[in-house]
Amino acid sequence: MYSLFGQNITGKWYETQNPNASLEVTIDKNNNAYSGSFNWKWKNWISTVNAPLDHVTVKNDSLLFELTHDNFKLSFKLKKDTETDTYKGFFYLGSRQLEPVTLSRIPIARDMSIAPIVEKTYSRQDTLRGKITDERAWWNLTHYDLDFELDIENKFIKGSNTITYTVLEPKKAMQIDLQEPLKITKVVQAGESLSFAREGNAYFIQLKENQLVGSSKKIEVYYEGNPKEAPRAPWDGGFSWEKDANGKPFVFTSCQGEGASLWWPNKDHMYDEPDNGMTIRVTVPEDLMAVANGKLTATKKNTNGTTTYQWTVVNPINNYGVALNVADYVHFSDPYKGMKGTLACDYYVLPENLEKAKVQFKQAHLMLEAFEHWFGPYPFYEDSYKLVEGVGMEHQSSVGYSGEFINGQRGSDLSGSGWGLKFDYLIIHESGHEWFANNITYKDMADMWVHEGFTTYSEALYVEYHFGKKAGEEYMKGISHNIENKIPIIGDYDVNDKDITQDIYTKGATLLHTLRQVINDDEKWRAILTGLNTAFYHKTVTTAEIENYISQQSGLNLKPFFDQYLRTVQIPTLEYYFEDNKFAYRWINAIPGFNMPLKVKLDDKVQWIKPTTNWTHEYTNETKNELIIDSNFYVASFKNMINK
Repeated sequence: MYSLFGQNITGKWYETQNPNASLEVTIDKNNNAYSGSFNWKWKNWISTVNAPLDHVTVKNDSLLFELTHDNFKLSFKLKKDTETDTYKGFFYLGSRQLEPVTLSRIPIARDMSIAPIVEKTYSRQDTLRGKITDERAWWNLTHYDLDFELDIENKFIKGSNTITYTVLEPKKAMQIDLQEPLKITKVVQAGESLSFAREGNAYFIQLKENQLVGSSKKIEVYYEGNPKEAPRAPWDGGFSWEKDANGKPFVFTSCQGEGASLWWPNKDHMYDEPDNGMTIRVTVPEDLMAVANGKLTATKKNTNGTTTYQWTVVNPINNYGVALNVADYVHFSDPYKGMKGTLACDYYVLPENLEKAKVQFKQAHLMLEAFEHWFGPYPFYEDSYKLVEGVGMEHQSSVGYSGEFINGQRGSDLSGSGWGLKFDYLIIHESGHEWFANNITYKDMADMWVHEGFTTYSEALYVEYHFGKKAGEEYMKGISHNIENKIPIIGDYDVNDKDITQDIYTKGATLLHTLRQVINDDEKWRAILTGLNTAFYHKTVTTAEIENYISQQSGLNLKPFFDQYLRTVQIPTLEYYFEDNKFAYRWINAIPGFNMPLKVKLDDKVQWIKPTTNWTHEYTNETKNELIIDSNFYVASFKNMINK
C-alpha cells in the first residue's frame, strides 16, 4: 500500500487546480497490482461518475494513470511533491500536453453552478475587425505578394506585402490590419510614401493618387516585429517555435480565430479574397525549408546562408488559410487520378516521421475519392494538395497535420461508435475543409458553422462511402451526443464574435444529417452537396445563401427548419398520445410554424407523419400503441399519459 517513498498511494485523491472541474481519483491495490476509479464533474462539459481507470502505474515517485472521458483517452503523468504531499504534473491527449494537474488528499470548494448566459459586449476593436468598414468597402482585393524573412533565433519577422486592388468607389482612406506587437513601418504607392494612423490593430492609410473607379492599383506595406506566440495552437493562435527530434527549428502558424493580421498585414475580413491568388516568398536559414500554400515555383540560394522559397497560389484564398511552416522537412509525393485529371499530392514531414507518414498519408487518396464523390472535384487542382506536419488546420492546399500517425483523434473515437478509429481524424476533417471553408467560405464569423458543421458531417460521409450507410449513421449518432445546446449556432454579425459554441461542429453536422432524412432522397441530397460547391465555387457566402440554395434545390420551405436548429437551443419534441383508435401528435419546444415531417415506426409499421405545432389526430387500426422515432432525426419525444 506504500510507494518506495512511504506515501500511502491508495485511497481518494482530489484535483485542486481546475476551477471548472472536480476530479476525484480513487487508487486501489490488490496483489501488488494497482487499479482505481474516478468521478470527473465539469461545470460546462459532460461529467463522468464511478468510471474505472483504464490503467494505473506507481513507480518510485511517479503516479501514472489513464482514463476515458467522453470518448477521449487521457493520460495523467504526475510526480510526488514531498513539500506539499501532493502529486503534480499534466494530463495529455496522446502526446499533446493539455492542462496542469495537482492531486491532493484535501478537496477544495468549487462553485460548480452554471453561470447564466449574459448579453455579449464588444469593443471598438471588435467592430474594426468584424465589420465591412467604409475604408474596406470601396476597394476589391485582387492579389497579395507577401515577401518576408524569418529570423528564427530572435523570433523576428520583417518584410512587405504588395496589395493589388480594383477601385469600386473613388475614396482615399484605406484600412489595412496588423496586430501588435508587429508594426507597419512604411506604406508606398507609385513610389511615394503615404501617411497612416493606427487605431489598435487597424491602420488607416491616406492615399494620394486619384482612385478612379475600375482602375487597378497597388500599395506596398512594409512591416516588422516579434509576432505573437501561440499559447495553445491552434485554439489560441500565433507562431509556434518548436524543435524536432534532432534539435532543429520547427516553426508554424495558426490564426483562425485571431485573424491573419496576427502575422502579416492584410485586409483582415473574410468577405474579400484575392481574386487572382497570392505569391508567398519566404527567406529562412539554408538548412531549413519553408512550406506555404499553392505550388513551389522558385527556390533561391542566397549568399548570406539563407534560402528563399517562392510559393504561388493561383486561386482565391481566405486570410486564415495562408500558412507558414518551416522545418528540416523531408518530402514525398503520391499523385492522385481524380475528377479533373492528375492532382499533385505532396507531403512534408519531419525526418523522424517519414516512414510512419508514408503509411498514414495513404488515407489522403481515400479522402479524395470519398469527397469528390460527395462534394465534386477537389477545388484547387491548380494549387495542388499538401499535408504538412505542423498544426492541425485547414490551410488551403497546404493542410496542416499534427496527429500521431494513428487513427482516431490521437487514438480517441469522438463518436464512441468504433468507426472513428477507422480513419485519421486530422487528415479527413481538415481536408474536408478544402470544400467547406476554403472553397465555400463564410463572409462573417457569425456563420462559422458553414465551415465546421459541413466538415464534421463530411466525416460521417467518409465513413459511409468506405464502410456503408449504416456505419455512417452510427458515427453521426455517436457524435450527436456531444451537442451542448447552450447558445445558438449563429453568432453576432459585423463584430469579431469570438464566443463560438462547439455546437457549430456537432450540432451543425447533426442538423445536416437530419435534413437529409427530411429530403428523403439520397441522390438529390448528394446533388445538393455537389451543387453547393459548384454554385458557390471559390466564393464567400452567408448562412442565408446556403439556406436558400438548399430550399430551392429540395423544393421544400426549410426556413422553419433552419430557424429551429440554427437560431435556438430548443430540441424539437414530439408530444403524442394514443386514445382508442386515435393517434394524436404535435411538435412542442419548437418555434411557431415548425412542421418537420418525421419517420416513425408505429406498431412495427414504418410510416411518415407530418406534425405541426397544433395537434393532429390520426385514426389507426393499430392496437399496440408503440411508437419508435427514426434515430437519424435530432428530436426528442414525450408520451402524454393523460388522454386529451
